[in-house]
Order: sequence, then C-alpha cells, then structure tokens
Amino acid sequence: MQQTSTDSTTMAHKTPPPGPRGKPIVGSMLDAWRDPLVLMYEGFKTHGPMVQFRFMHLRYVTIADADAAHYVLVENAKNYHKSRNYQGLKVLLGQGLLTSEGDFWRQQRKLAQPAFHRERLTALGDTMVRCGQDLLTRWEREMRGKTFDLHSEMMRLTFRIVGLTLLSVDLDNEAKTVGEALDVALHWANDYVESVVRLPLWVPTAKNRKFAEAKNTLTVMVQRIVTERREAIARGDAPGKDLLQMLLEAVDADTGATMSDAQLIDELLTLVLAGHETTANALSFALWLLAEHKDIRTQMCEEIHTVLGDRAPTMSDLPKLTYTTQVIEEVLRLYPPAWCFEREALSDDTIHGYHIPKGTLLGIAPYVLHRNPKYFADPLRFDPSRFAKGSASERPKHAYLPFGGGPRICIGNAFAMMEMQLLLAMIVPKFALERVPGHEVSLDAAVTLRPKGGLPMRSPAV
Repeated sequence: MQQTSTDSTTMAHKTPPPGPRGKPIVGSMLDAWRDPLVLMYEGFKTHGPMVQFRFMHLRYVTIADADAAHYVLVENAKNYHKSRNYQGLKVLLGQGLLTSEGDFWRQQRKLAQPAFHRERLTALGDTMVRCGQDLLTRWEREMRGKTFDLHSEMMRLTFRIVGLTLLSVDLDNEAKTVGEALDVALHWANDYVESVVRLPLWVPTAKNRKFAEAKNTLTVMVQRIVTERREAIARGDAPGKDLLQMLLEAVDADTGATMSDAQLIDELLTLVLAGHETTANALSFALWLLAEHKDIRTQMCEEIHTVLGDRAPTMSDLPKLTYTTQVIEEVLRLYPPAWCFEREALSDDTIHGYHIPKGTLLGIAPYVLHRNPKYFADPLRFDPSRFAKGSASERPKHAYLPFGGGPRICIGNAFAMMEMQLLLAMIVPKFALERVPGHEVSLDAAVTLRPKGGLPMRSPAV
C-alpha cells in the first residue's frame, strides 16, 4: 500500500473517496441521525471500504479496510488525533485516557498501565468469580420463570466488579442510580456531537439540566471514593495496591508531581464508567445470541463441563476454554461496543490513492469493518469457528478491532476478555435464557453500541 503525506506527485491528483451526494445543504446528516449503522454499512456496500459523507460543511470518511485502518492508527498515527466529536465526552470525562491527547495522554497512560498488567489481573479473577456466583444465587432466587432486563443485570454485575477490582469498593447498591446517570450522560454526549448548534452547558435547557444532574451524580460518587481512600490512608488501613492506590501514589518521574484530584476523578470516571459499560454490552449481546443459536450454546456448555465439571472457573482454566473464547470474539465481531472511533487529519494526506484534506474526520468503523466479506466470509452469520486456532493468520491484523488498535488500543482489553470468559463460563451452563417472543431488538449506536431500551430475556422455570 503506497500512501504518503508529502509526495507532491501523489498529492497533485486529489481524488476524494467515493460516497453519496446527500441532500442539499445537510448532505447525509439526517441519515446519520436516523441510523448511523445503516448509513455506514449501506455506504460500504454501495461505494466500497472507504466512503466519504458530507455532514453540512464537514467531510467525514468511514474506513472499513484493514490496511487503511493500520495506516491511520499505526503507520501515520502522528498525523491523526482524536476527532472534534469527542468534545461531548470531554465535558463528561474531562482529560481522562479516552479523551486526552499528546504528552498528557502518554503520561496518564504510563501511570495507569501497571494496574492492568497481566500478573495483576490474575489476582482479580477470584473477585470476578465471586461476583458471578452472587449473581447466579440471586437469579436462582428471583429470576427463574420470569422475564427481566438482561442488559441492566449485566450493567449491575460489571459495575460491581469494576468497583471491587479497581477501587476495592462494593458499589452494588449504587448500580441502578449510576446506570441511569450514565445512560443520560452518554446520550447527552452523543447528542452534543450531532447538534448543529451546540448550546453551552450553562444554558438551562431540559437536556442540559438532566446532564448536569447525571454528571454530578457520577462525580460525587467518585469524589466520595477518593476522599474515603485518603482518610483510610491517613488511618493506616487502606487496602492493597488497586488502581486507585496506584494513581494516588503515582509520581511524575520528570516533575515529581502527583495527580490532582481533578485529574484523578477524570481517570476514574473514564476507567470505571466506560470500562464496565462496554463489557456489559458485550455480555448482553453474547447471551442474546446464544439464546438463538442453541447448537453453539450446547457446544460451549460441553466444553465448560469438560474443563470445569461442576466447579467455578479459575484463571488457570481460561487457556482451556478455547471455544468459549471464540464465542466471545465472534460476539465482539458482530457487536463491537466501540462500534466506531474517530480521528481527525492534522495535515493533508493520501490513503489508498484518495485525498484526505486537513481537518477531515475519519471514522474507523469496526461494526462495518467486521462485516467486510474480504476478511470474514458470510459476515452476517454468527460463527465462532471463524476464530479457531490459526484463523487469525489468514487475515490482516487490523481487520479485527474490537478494542481499537495502535498506541491507543484499549488499556483494559485483557481485563475485559478475562471478565467475559469467567462470567460466561459460569452463567451459560446454569441459565438457558430465552428471547421474548415478538420483541425486536434494535441497536443504540451512541457513544457505545448497546441494545436500545434494554434487552428483555426470559429465564425458564426448572
């Protein structure tokens, strides 16, 4: 692939990527508001793996090509930073890992990285399993023979896990309140990006007031946890080296500075809220798909029984749960929680012969990329066997991006995979969940990809 940002001969031929003309003035904006997943996927099928849309005055190019994604995320990453569309998330998450840039981001990533090293993750497995066992006990008592919202249950479970593992605090009683606040905040951030006129937060519209209340709920919770930890440190009875403790003790090697409370809150909001929500989405879609594909569930249960018998899983079991891992990987292919992540061109560039002017927004879209038949045959079919041993060598590395790629790959990817492996190995054999007849699940492609309006499922009586 020949791509340069400086070759004058190449740049002289300024061919834009193909794409729809759209409507006068607004271009494809109304279609994006209506359903960005349909817009991007239909654009891919009609125009190919690089499609240029016009959203009023903005150029927006979607990428569903592995080589082009590799170029933007790795080869020429210095020319692409987070797009302006992350501004809504910045209002919510401040300068956390997800939204910060440059030297500040590198410093914060370096400070947080040790909390996610594999040897530390091993110690967290027991906590994840304990939370899973508590869920199963409650479901046996309360859910048998009933219909319930699976997504809210997974949100509650992963929120409790992230609180216990990263902060050493049991947040189970706050899951409902925080879940509702997070839902309001994420949709506000998404609407903020899509707004033609972005009203400042101090303008007292109904949406702004609801967002301010939601953000206050989240910030107060995190601030309380930080304050309680500082008090515990002063008393000499703080817990061990969890993420919070590491961030509190982190010192910049060059300046000797520690994190301010504002920085600390931004990082904790990012890691706790974004981390638990994306995993909950993936677990929800996994159990929903397994309810429809009973043969795959049966094969998964047979593997789990062979490896575990009737006991709970441990970290040492995970390498043996190969088919279970394939199921998770296939779920993340079809329903990647980070369904699109964006970059903005800092200077003119050329990708696959197409001219990318400075200021162009690029949407690297795993939701579409993972449906490219060049990399995945019969891409709409749920088929975990496509991730069997050796299959990854048959496709380019950046054809599969459930956690992003390049230097900004998700810091919690190993944490999330471990959590999903352990929890599904516990839940799937115990509960043969059923879909609710007549209920059509639609997708909510906001900041993350989640089931719109929850995910009602039924647990048959035994």
